[in-house]
Amino acid sequence: MNETASQNGEEFGFRSGDIVQEWLWDDDVDDSIRAKIENLTGEDLVDEDYDSAVDGAIVWWRDGDDEDELSDTIVDAYSVVGDDGPFWVLTPKPGRPGAASSSTVQSAAKTAGMNAATPLTVSPDWNGIRLRAFGKGR
Repeated sequence: MNETASQNGEEFGFRSGDIVQEWLWDDDVDDSIRAKIENLTGEDLVDEDYDSAVDGAIVWWRDGDDEDELSDTIVDAYSVVGDDGPFWVLTPKPGRPGAASSSTVQSAAKTAGMNAATPLTVSPDWNGIRLRAFGKGR
């Protein structure tokens, strides 16, 4: 069962001043999610070419993309997230174009050495699944 996100983005776990890296952006992403994170942190999101450590990350992923690519992206993205910072995979909700099953994300996360939480509704069209390294919370 999906939980529902707040209006201000606190559910992501990012804090003021955090640098959040965004992976696999495309023109179908929900700009309201991006704005919530930027308003919460007071910082612009940085893209996957950013070459310093970050405080957290979001990965936009759609069904039809290669699951192995998702595992590789999770490994690459998490490698620059410091101190087990918030790490999210965002997928279109069921019934939307590109909707991916949470089991696909969970499988890719497991391959990458991560645990996947229960999906959270983060906007009308997108779900978010928080990932943590094995042994780091639930």
